[in-house]
Amino acid sequence: MLTHVEIKIVDPGSGDIVERGQPGELCIRGYSVMLGYWRDEQQTQQVIDAQGWMHSGDLAVMRDDGYCTIVGRRKDVIIRGGANIYPREIEEFLYAHPDVEEAQVVGVPDEKYGEEVCAWIRMKPGRPPLDADAVRAFAAGKLAHYKIPRYVRVVDEFPVTVTGKVRKVEMREQSARLLQAGALKDEAGQERFCDRPVSQRLPPIEGGSRG
Repeated sequence: MLTHVEIKIVDPGSGDIVERGQPGELCIRGYSVMLGYWRDEQQTQQVIDAQGWMHSGDLAVMRDDGYCTIVGRRKDVIIRGGANIYPREIEEFLYAHPDVEEAQVVGVPDEKYGEEVCAWIRMKPGRPPLDADAVRAFAAGKLAHYKIPRYVRVVDEFPVTVTGKVRKVEMREQSARLLQAGALKDEAGQERFCDRPVSQRLPPIEGGSRG
């Protein structure tokens, strides 16, 4: 780390420092940390607390050697049935599939669990698209069952900003609209429809039953 810089990793809910090896929000304090947002006191207070700690929004783990590993963004965490799921873990796992070029994971609304896991996948050139069953088969016994994507979208490209950063907000919105459009099967094999109308019907998202 830089000199004259302090870091800590805290539980986002309580603000307490978490144990080494446990994920939490990365907080930074020191001379090199910004004083605040220009002419935006409200935003500044949301990010920098009374003790001068800047809450980065990054989720990190403190390793035994004292270094930190970033595991994701706080706003991207998927909460399924009360369990926190960090998309980056699933994304890195999917990269190990020989046919996957790139993967992004977002949460989608679910009546039973609050959120479910949805994977957006870009295939390597010439490789056949994966469906949800193929992804589940690949992940079985390697990922905890609640982390295995229930839904899979195979796309040619991800929505990105002008600087090339993946826009997960837009991915979540598109995925939610797909759910609203119906044609998704739940554990009982019944179609699920959200009660909010959609302006247009979108292609169905791949999904299936869960073991």
